[in-house]
Amino acid sequence: KLKGEDSGRVNILLAGNSADDPGHNGADLTDSIMIMSIDTKDNKAFLLSIPRDLWVETDNNGHQKINDAYVDGQTNSFSQSGYPSGGMGELEQIINQDFGITIDYYALIDYTALKDSVNAVGGISVNINSDDPRGLYDPSIDYATHGPLVKLTNGTHVLNGEQALDLARARGDAYGSYGFPAADFDRTANQRLMMVALKNKAESVGVLSNPVKLSNLFDAIGNNVKTDFNLSEVHRLYDLVKNINGNNIQSLSLDQANGKDLLASYGAPDGESALMPAAGLDNFSDIQAYINQITSFNPIVQE
Repeated sequence: KLKGEDSGRVNILLAGNSADDPGHNGADLTDSIMIMSIDTKDNKAFLLSIPRDLWVETDNNGHQKINDAYVDGQTNSFSQSGYPSGGMGELEQIINQDFGITIDYYALIDYTALKDSVNAVGGISVNINSDDPRGLYDPSIDYATHGPLVKLTNGTHVLNGEQALDLARARGDAYGSYGFPAADFDRTANQRLMMVALKNKAESVGVLSNPVKLSNLFDAIGNNVKTDFNLSEVHRLYDLVKNINGNNIQSLSLDQANGKDLLASYGAPDGESALMPAAGLDNFSDIQAYINQITSFNPIVQE
């Protein structure tokens, strides 16, 4: 059994960086952070994105954006009882303390891992449903294709690995962009969309139930995922999530928590633009209440 399974919920911290992208400034920053929570009792799950600009207190360097916690933990050799060592341990500790949620496992994923995972399953199908009738467009240059980062009409598209990575990166901040009115929140919503699409495609072509294909997927990922799952636990994870229909996976964001924005803009002392809890700096009470609601097994609390 997985950690957390006896209590009915397994929580996995997913973080993404661009450490394998040569010349990328801030490559070790985890600009993508997500909690995947699996309800093993009712075969449900949710994906909750944590904004990279959230202002939090780190273990050694005072207050910083949460995307720097991994770097801080790596640099200062983070080591605390009950947490993994290094950067992912510090990120886990911050999320546990500020969000009030226990993390059971983690996975740190880079560009190659996302591209190769999507290619290993033969591409993923996503439905673009932008409020802009033209769809999504970010003219930032993809240096692999030399074309725009994203140019997708509304409707269903099958994305290869490079296209999926580009959509995961795009937030429409370049001049001439359209279809990204919420910028980074749109980017994280697209990331959650593709996570579910990847799960659905992997199951539909039998990748995760076929030892040979599963081995090929692991080979494709190679050293581009760091995790504290072992292979037998990954197999158990598959046994659990194969019973979860894609329609039973919620896509959640703190700026739209039951129609309420739990975040506010914050001007950091060093002049950076950041985000803080709407309840006030370092006041995560409303966010913790929301986490308690979405993780509760009590239908009244959930409602």
